Amino acid sequence: MSEWKECKLGDAAFEIIDGDRGKNSPKKDDFFESGYCLFLNTKNVTTNGFEFTELNFITKEKDELLRKGKLKRYDLVLTTRGTVGNVGFYNENIPFDNIRINSGMVIIRPNGINENFNYQLFKYLKRDFETFTSGSAQPQLPIRDLKEMSFLLPPLPEQRAIASVLSSLDDKIDLLHRQNKTLEAMAETLFRQWFVEEADEEWEEDSLLELIQLVGGGTPKTSILDYWDGDIPWLAGGDIATNHKSFVNYAEKRITEAGLNNSSAKLLPKYGTVISARGTVGKYSILAEPMAFSQSNYGILPNIKNCFFFTYLLINHVVEELQSSAYGSVFDTITTTTFKENKVPIPTETETVQFEKSISPYFQKMFMNKYQICTLEKLRDTLLPKLMNGEVRVEMEGIKYEN
Repeated sequence: MSEWKECKLGDAAFEIIDGDRGKNSPKKDDFFESGYCLFLNTKNVTTNGFEFTELNFITKEKDELLRKGKLKRYDLVLTTRGTVGNVGFYNENIPFDNIRINSGMVIIRPNGINENFNYQLFKYLKRDFETFTSGSAQPQLPIRDLKEMSFLLPPLPEQRAIASVLSSLDDKIDLLHRQNKTLEAMAETLFRQWFVEEADEEWEEDSLLELIQLVGGGTPKTSILDYWDGDIPWLAGGDIATNHKSFVNYAEKRITEAGLNNSSAKLLPKYGTVISARGTVGKYSILAEPMAFSQSNYGILPNIKNCFFFTYLLINHVVEELQSSAYGSVFDTITTTTFKENKVPIPTETETVQFEKSISPYFQKMFMNKYQICTLEKLRDTLLPKLMNGEVRVEMEGIKYEN
């Protein structure tokens, strides 16, 4: 370890760049659905890296007026306001050539440090950002405090080796995520083919509740400790949003049998669908194991026995209509009436069962991929701190443990 150096983020090894907050910074009317330069906000940088579902672009003319905040390949983007510590890596896989950052984030540009190691380093440092964060309503990580954070820097060859180990895990996780997105897209296409494009004209249109059963959620009393920290996963809205359009196999909180039996919470079976009904409505997931859930969500079960995957794809198909029908002065809400008033063609039970059999292999593969992702993430998250603090050392022939 004698060859490792203790450094601060303010040292010359990094350039920390914030966005342009001057008079030329884009305003609401400057944003377009497509354009010359992608203009990132903090919603585009999540715990899992960049998220490009909601995008704002500016024109080339507007871009040329700005002085700061332009990304170069292999820069990092670090969120410093609101949800502090999320990191996006602008590597060759990101399909945008021109990107600028908004306020609430900074660019971390490595100078003499391996770019992939730099990405892993900032994922490791995230656990320390809270110490340097101030503000309760809107947490912030000031650049001056960020620069005071210290870390151990190994020699460049070991940086490359550490990055190689961790990046290989990241690449495998990313591949499995992309496989699951492809499988889900194929399943959605088949659903539209069977039940929309080639729907039988004799199918009558009726309430969505003819095909599904709604299950309400609940929350055990938080004041009774015996109801919590048990063996039953209990989903809140955030758990569902994090696993939107995928299997969910983890919940931040767990309850006991006593908590389940002494509250309105209910246990939904494996492959049941859950959907958020308040606030950010319309986020939905499919359960990888039996779980309970809060009253801010609905559980959804098939009325046709064991047709769980059909039910999940049905919700995928109608979710935009459910969202548009949500109401509320403060928070949007989906109610039982929202489901009841949504009209859909009602296929025959035979047709539905046949579709379920044809689509099951897609979901079984997605299910196995999800568990493999979790296994790899646990391995990566275990190795990350050990490699970064030198407890585990990497050599060309493998890994050795320091005594």
